[in-house]
Amino acid sequence: MIDLHFTPTPNGQKISIALEELALPYRLLSYDIFEGEQHTAEFGRINPNHKLPAIVDHAPPFEGGPHAVFESGAILQYLAEKAGRLLPADPRARSQAIQWLTWQVANLGPMGGQAAHFVRYAPEPIPYAIERYTREVERLFQVLERRLGEAQYLAGPEYSIADIAVFAIRAAGGGASIPADRYPHTRRWAEAIGQRPAVQRGVAAELAIPAKYMQRKAKLSEAEWSNMFGERMRGAVLT
Repeated sequence: MIDLHFTPTPNGQKISIALEELALPYRLLSYDIFEGEQHTAEFGRINPNHKLPAIVDHAPPFEGGPHAVFESGAILQYLAEKAGRLLPADPRARSQAIQWLTWQVANLGPMGGQAAHFVRYAPEPIPYAIERYTREVERLFQVLERRLGEAQYLAGPEYSIADIAVFAIRAAGGGASIPADRYPHTRRWAEAIGQRPAVQRGVAAELAIPAKYMQRKAKLSEAEWSNMFGERMRGAVLT
């Protein structure tokens, strides 16, 4: 059994989709990040960075008892290696999968997160920041479109954890309405992945992203701001 410490964000959905695809049994432990439930000392022993998602594998493929894994890219790779699926066996294709997974966690995810922050959460609009990050996200979408014009999936002909990682982020940014004229290859790829039963299970019901997490312009309370971006978030790792 794997404990999935989860909040319904694209990063969390990467892991719920992978667990469904791999048919690994898991127990869902949900957190409300606006309420700061991730800032407890208990959770800090699972993820010292106090971010979600994280997992605890109670039957890891090595000795030493339960094993915690944090950071979504590391979790995806751990699960794929544990199950022996969703990472190509061919060394070249495997390298491609890991490269595109790293591209997502190092580029598309952080740049999209910054764009969302300045559009959605910043108390006052900062035009330079909004333009800087939204233009970079658009550039990254073009990188994705070019790759998917070359290959069926990001690592080549085989669906992998790289596709799961990018799909979860891209879908949250409007994947259901990707304009076919601008991104025909991405649209083809996203539609194919979105039809997979395991993907649908991985984003359904309590795993779905609620409106609270997707507001175009959010107004946070003082406590919510502290939990998400302020002193309570900082204090979780400073105390």
